[in-house]
Amino acid sequence: MLRRFIADAYALHESSALFTVMRASLWAGMNLRDPSSRLPGRQSPVPWPTAEPVDPVWHARADRLVARLRRVGAGRLAPVAGQQFPDLVLPDATGRLTSLSELCRDGPIVLSVHRGLWCPWCRAELESWQAALPLLAESGCRLVVVTPETNGRAAAMAALVGRQAQVLCDVDFGASAALGLAHFLGVDLVAEYARDGLDLAEHYGAASGVLPIPATFVIEVGMRVRFAHVDVDFRRRADPAQVIASLRF
Repeated sequence: MLRRFIADAYALHESSALFTVMRASLWAGMNLRDPSSRLPGRQSPVPWPTAEPVDPVWHARADRLVARLRRVGAGRLAPVAGQQFPDLVLPDATGRLTSLSELCRDGPIVLSVHRGLWCPWCRAELESWQAALPLLAESGCRLVVVTPETNGRAAAMAALVGRQAQVLCDVDFGASAALGLAHFLGVDLVAEYARDGLDLAEHYGAASGVLPIPATFVIEVGMRVRFAHVDVDFRRRADPAQVIASLRF
């Protein structure tokens, strides 16, 4: 199941129903599992489908993970609007160390923390941001994507997002831990991923079973957080239109 699902994610194409569905849901501000969560007045690029875009077995596994993360309060220490964002220093896709304060020197940034290219929801979110980059640039803001993946995958993500955005590498989940976003998947779920063909150690360089909670922050010049979206349910992502709207106040 998951092996085929991940293969589809890497074979992303404009005609892919899976990613068209996800892209539409992200732009429309919807929970990927709940069409009723559409924001009023927001138009979706494509109609909402009648079928689940992901195998229900994996949705059930995700539901159990999300419930556990909520019980333990995962993500509660992440930065919120009005707080100062820590000045992290991370390598870019070429290995050059870059500080967030350096990136914020000439204007605000949108910092988007991802799980990696293997995650279909991360791929869908990146597609949404690709379409939104011209509007983001008009707002005087730049997209910065943080990924913990290794072995050349950061370069692949940089190629995907293009020159209008920047990709930084969260080696060994240090940035995710500093931001209160790192969490343990659990032994059972790691084993289920492995049985279905996803080797997390190959993607992240270590068999830690750790992943980040996907999150989106708008960080102003001076490192103040203007907007923050942190949700332990990784199927729900920040709507790019809402993020860009936060830049207009």
